[in-house]
Amino acid sequence: MSPDGITLAHGIGGPKDLPITLGLTLAGASAALVVSFTVLAVAWRSPRYDAATSGRPAPALLAQVVDSTAWRTTWRVVGFVVFLYGAMVAVAGKDLVTNPVFGMFYVWWWVGLVPLSLLFGPVWKAISPVRTINLAFAKVSGSDPERGLLTYPERLGYWPAALGLFAFVWMELVYPYSTELGPVRLWCAAYVAVMLVGGALFGNTFYARADPFEVYSTLVSHLSVWGRRGDVLVLRSPLANLDTTPVRPGLVAVVAVLFGSTAFDSFKDSTRWISFVQDTDVSAYLLDNLALLTFCVGVGLVFALGCVLTGLGDDLRRSELPNVLAHSVVPIIVGYIVAHYLRYLLEVGQLTLIQASDPFSDGSNYLGTADLTPFTWFRYHPTALANIKVAAVILGHVLGVVAAHDRAIKILPPRHQLTGQLPLLFAMVAFTVGGLYLLFAA
Repeated sequence: MSPDGITLAHGIGGPKDLPITLGLTLAGASAALVVSFTVLAVAWRSPRYDAATSGRPAPALLAQVVDSTAWRTTWRVVGFVVFLYGAMVAVAGKDLVTNPVFGMFYVWWWVGLVPLSLLFGPVWKAISPVRTINLAFAKVSGSDPERGLLTYPERLGYWPAALGLFAFVWMELVYPYSTELGPVRLWCAAYVAVMLVGGALFGNTFYARADPFEVYSTLVSHLSVWGRRGDVLVLRSPLANLDTTPVRPGLVAVVAVLFGSTAFDSFKDSTRWISFVQDTDVSAYLLDNLALLTFCVGVGLVFALGCVLTGLGDDLRRSELPNVLAHSVVPIIVGYIVAHYLRYLLEVGQLTLIQASDPFSDGSNYLGTADLTPFTWFRYHPTALANIKVAAVILGHVLGVVAAHDRAIKILPPRHQLTGQLPLLFAMVAFTVGGLYLLFAA
């Protein structure tokens, strides 16, 4: 739901928006994956991505600016100013859907992190207000913000971030009072409290692995052209950068929540689901909870099954394969976020900027943005929007197949390098068909 109380259709708007049928779209998308895999099998027989050698150093002047204290401080100040503004409107603003805090929370923070991270790298790490507060506490106490009182347990990996992401999508997609000010304030307060306690206990490692938004932003940023080789800023191709994604416990859970929740967001708007909920005596709230959990767990299980059935190398256990190959789902996630939230981001994101100029709902225009003309181009060009959505989904899956193929030929023995990838390819095709079907159905 948008901050102005208007529910926007995130889906593809139905097959009437497309110059081709749903069946033809599904067949074409599946064929694109199979053909891509076939071409890779013939032309891509040795690994091409190596984190230790890929990329070239960024121009010296650019690297000097990006690595400077002034640059890092500027980003932190920007992030903290926006944080303070959000806190102000959350505490002092009126409990109306026109309060900009809803758009800041659901649109800028959640959806806006994707394009920003693709363009600039791990943005949330640079602007995170909880990192800034933790740094200030460290300065005052004379301690090192990188080190906490304890060592972060390796076995936890990204699991806390996965739980935090699920808590957010539950709040956005299932909780019936998600557009009331009180619950949003409580969620944000709990997030800040947990992050500050975690930072004090485990240092900045906690943010890198347990902050849901930092993990989300950093994961997406691996598809940008900006990377690091040690402390050196480098330029890499997006897929080479994606290959540098750290393999840690819980990575599959993170991608499953991101992918599964987006799929559920389409599913809950489908005619079949709405009719089913209306015709049953079971609580709609309970059904939505079960459906969201089913989608997230289901995505993780389908992907994990496709991985563990893959041909195995000599130095890996089957249980390790899902996390080793999970980076290949990131392009798929980005493709679905573009397909599902593009119009939502542009329209409601700009509406939030308009509303931000009147934080107390009294007719003020503090930022000078109240008179901006709302973006409505996609409302009058549904076919263009539909084609962008389908293209984003298919491109995301093709890039996912490429990323999985390059990693697979690194870890699989020669006799299984092609046939061993087939189970994962089938899982990718299932994701493609299911995702496009849900976009049409919404």
